[in-house]
Amino acid sequence: MRLLLDLGNTRLKWSARDDTGELAHGAVAWSEPVADVLREAWRALPPIDGVFGASVVDPSREALVAAQATAAVPAGEVQWLRSPAAACGVRSAYAEPERLGVDRFLAMVAAHAEGYSPCVLVGVGTALTLDALAGDGTHLGGVIAPGPQLMQQSLLGATVRVRSEQAGVVTTLADNTTDAVASGCWGACAALVERFAAQAAPQLGGAPLLLFGGGDAAGLRSLVERPGELFADGVLRGLDVWSRVAVPPATSRS
Repeated sequence: MRLLLDLGNTRLKWSARDDTGELAHGAVAWSEPVADVLREAWRALPPIDGVFGASVVDPSREALVAAQATAAVPAGEVQWLRSPAAACGVRSAYAEPERLGVDRFLAMVAAHAEGYSPCVLVGVGTALTLDALAGDGTHLGGVIAPGPQLMQQSLLGATVRVRSEQAGVVTTLADNTTDAVASGCWGACAALVERFAAQAAPQLGGAPLLLFGGGDAAGLRSLVERPGELFADGVLRGLDVWSRVAVPPATSRS
């Protein structure tokens, strides 16, 4: 059995899996007592053959998680996976592949392994990430923008008179500032998705399927008219694929 770790900007998600599927899973926000939560969750796990982690956070949080894995799991030394030039049938568009977020790479690995390519992967979290993936597994490139929540926070933090104690409602013609901010930010993200998909379509052989992942995926999916579906836990799904094969030494770090 393998323990898979997805260290995102907001929270850590984990999954314990074997060849039959997922046996246990959980999540913990960085604002919570991470060490205590993981210690309690992992103490009852059956024997683990390996621990694989994907991280977009700082080394101190990686070390915190690694310490808990080592304490709770006999095979607890974490193999931190870093984005390679190519793996599991996916080839990075980046000239410096290690600079591509491993979360983006693993989501593409999952999509390709599960037969979704060609497609556009839409990651909707702190950042909005868009990646075009050809049918043969070639990553054609992508873009990064603030996610809808971060966009709203940035606007509110940079203005004096635009303030609200309530979450806005996304609408076409807002009649108050709170709804206008929410509608503008979410609408901007939806428009970027539409534009990216249209521009990538010729290289993808036609209008691509959109795969929405991340904490705000459902909200943005509802605003985009192009064909698409929710693609939850893309990082863990890709990590599952990647952990089944030998990880090249250059892409792992203990």
